[in-house]
Amino acid sequence: MEDSTDPEEFENVNEAVGEEWEAETTPHERVREVISRTYTPVSAGTVADTARTSPKTARKHLDTLDDEGFVTTGTGENGGTIYRRSPESLVVEQTADILDRVSTDELISRISEMREQVSEFQAEHGVESPEELLVERTNQTLSEAATHRELDAETVREWQTTRRNLAFANAALSIANAERFVGDESTPNGSALAR
Repeated sequence: MEDSTDPEEFENVNEAVGEEWEAETTPHERVREVISRTYTPVSAGTVADTARTSPKTARKHLDTLDDEGFVTTGTGENGGTIYRRSPESLVVEQTADILDRVSTDELISRISEMREQVSEFQAEHGVESPEELLVERTNQTLSEAATHRELDAETVREWQTTRRNLAFANAALSIANAERFVGDESTPNGSALAR
């Protein structure tokens, strides 16, 4: 069977998808979606291009997202404002995802396993963090100490990943524990710290 589709029909698929996205969403939704995947600082113009809106409109929505804590701002090389996804909003998103997929009991078990794994890395390498291990091995190499083992990049990545996952899991557990008390012990003014 021969395919009768003309290759030119596929040339504008991205444009068609982009037009559909633009028709089905608001500029605010598009700006939020673009910045939700932006971890390096970018200008409002860059966000605007991807979000299919004007730089002025993108800037307005980015400023709103900054006020909400979803975005952080800085100053670019030319003095203009640059934007990126805030680490806090990413942590909240990751912890919510964990809490949706994992029970509190399972989370406690996984945290225990990850803590044990981190302790094993520390004991095996004699340092507190993978960064310290890298510094130590670099110093040994520079001093031409012949007794050190070759540093396995995969071990460093695994240690870093385990430590990051442990941080997210601890944050999720803290949120789960705090949520248990919301409403149970709320104070009349809504602030637990005002006691």
